[in-house]
Amino acid sequence: MRVLKTIICGVLLVVCLLYLLLPVGFGGYASLRFPSEVGDPPAGFQEITLTTQDGVGLKGWYIPSQNGAAILLLHGGTGSRENIRPYAHMLAYEGFGVLAIDLRGHGESGGEGNGFDWDGTRDVAAAVAYLQEQNVSSIGGLGTSLGGEVLLGAASAQPALKAIVSDGATHRSIDDYLILPSRQNLLRSWTTRLMYASTAVFTGDTPPVTILDSVTAAQETRLFLIAAGTEEQEIEYNTRFLEAAGDRASLWVVPGAKHTGAFSDRPEEYTAQVTRFFRSAMNVNPAPA
Repeated sequence: MRVLKTIICGVLLVVCLLYLLLPVGFGGYASLRFPSEVGDPPAGFQEITLTTQDGVGLKGWYIPSQNGAAILLLHGGTGSRENIRPYAHMLAYEGFGVLAIDLRGHGESGGEGNGFDWDGTRDVAAAVAYLQEQNVSSIGGLGTSLGGEVLLGAASAQPALKAIVSDGATHRSIDDYLILPSRQNLLRSWTTRLMYASTAVFTGDTPPVTILDSVTAAQETRLFLIAAGTEEQEIEYNTRFLEAAGDRASLWVVPGAKHTGAFSDRPEEYTAQVTRFFRSAMNVNPAPA
């Protein structure tokens, strides 16, 4: 009997850990700030500071455009613009103006912590306003992982974003998570529901409009969606985004790539695909030699 009780207690402990403590812990972790040091700007870039409508200071790098178009560049969760330095180099070399920022609560930017960046649309709004002041003819965005989710989520509120490249986006709220029928079973979705609910409690933030609703409403924005071939959920979510956007979107599933690994795996092909998309969607020509 004692052995049976021990087994039962052990099972209950594991269930409690997996279905209660871990998701709440992840929600608590997502409520933290993720500060980090950022190196000197890439060659030709200058350091700038933006201020959002709610008073948050955002640190960034900017280089003027050579072809009339500028790209807002956003990093992934817990990262900073340091993580997207190679993308900044690539886009600038191809003639685009580039504004790479640390999202609020990340890198060297101010603001409270929220690993899902539920207030990210305000960050995008401040960045778009800055780019509009630079007299560029067209504005686009490229985001990796969380950065892609933030851009897609902001698309409907920021029609000035004419073209968005999203690499590795999936979900950043429970409503995003549940757009796939396979995720709607309560048993399968329980830990994710609890994680996002815990994040809301710890941060006091309200989840934003869903990515799917934003993509559907952003009728003037073209999308280039990138999904890692080894990540089933990336393919599933981006296929759903593609269906919602219709002819305004295209999807590149990169064979053998891991999450946001397409650029490092296939730099030449990635550069060609991304810059071709931006030039077509934003109606710009290659930079002069």
